Amino acid sequence: MLLLGLTGSIATGKSTVSALLSKPPYSLPIIDADQLARKVVEPGTPGYAAIVRHFQPTTPDLLLPEPAHARPLNRPALGRRVFGASDDRVRDRQVLNGIVHPAVRREMYKQMVWAYLRGSWAVVLDVPLLFESGWERYCGNILVVGVRDPGVQIQRLRDRDAHLNEEDARNRVLSQGDVAEKAARVMRRGKGAGAVVWNDRGKEDLERDVARVMEEVRRGSPAWWSTLLWVCPPLAAVVGVVSWWRMRRVQLQWEEEKKREKAKL
Repeated sequence: MLLLGLTGSIATGKSTVSALLSKPPYSLPIIDADQLARKVVEPGTPGYAAIVRHFQPTTPDLLLPEPAHARPLNRPALGRRVFGASDDRVRDRQVLNGIVHPAVRREMYKQMVWAYLRGSWAVVLDVPLLFESGWERYCGNILVVGVRDPGVQIQRLRDRDAHLNEEDARNRVLSQGDVAEKAARVMRRGKGAGAVVWNDRGKEDLERDVARVMEEVRRGSPAWWSTLLWVCPPLAAVVGVVSWWRMRRVQLQWEEEKKREKAKL
């Protein structure tokens, strides 16, 4: 089974592409890290308890008032606490990620196993911070969705989330990194292992670009190969390990180059 990573910065159209891939002619199962991140911090979960314990003393409006018996997180208030470039916000974001990310990973593993048992030829891992969280090495192919103008991202984000002012929107865009760097990074994986879709135009252009990319992905993972891996789990395990090792080398080379570039500054 192919693990198809789907990523991109906030408000670039990643969710639109995810929706396209979930419907015919693709009909792929989607593992949405954002949805799982909400699930693992619902009232009553260990993640919820950890967030309340750490953030409530410094964030009085952390919880919504209703319902009184199970007050959910006030996400805008938590977002204001963790998004931004100041040292305290960076530290708080690291704490939040340390609570949420392990729980999300466990849920993702469960859903990947279920998709494999159902015989899916591919599963989409919809992860906004795919590179930053280390999921890159697990994906046989990655699709990055981006826009070239950050101003477009900010405007789309404010159109979607009316409660955000310009500064809040800008902080959220900047916190997810430069999408151009993500595009360059995915192309370093080589032909057949990564692609970029630029979503600066209309939905029809986006659908056409997605169709082109998925045709290439399917050629690299034909039906007979997917069936063989499904009926022969040991072979699937070997192929998965080889893919992981190759993509890990690409990841480490990229990170080493970035370290050298920073050392020159």
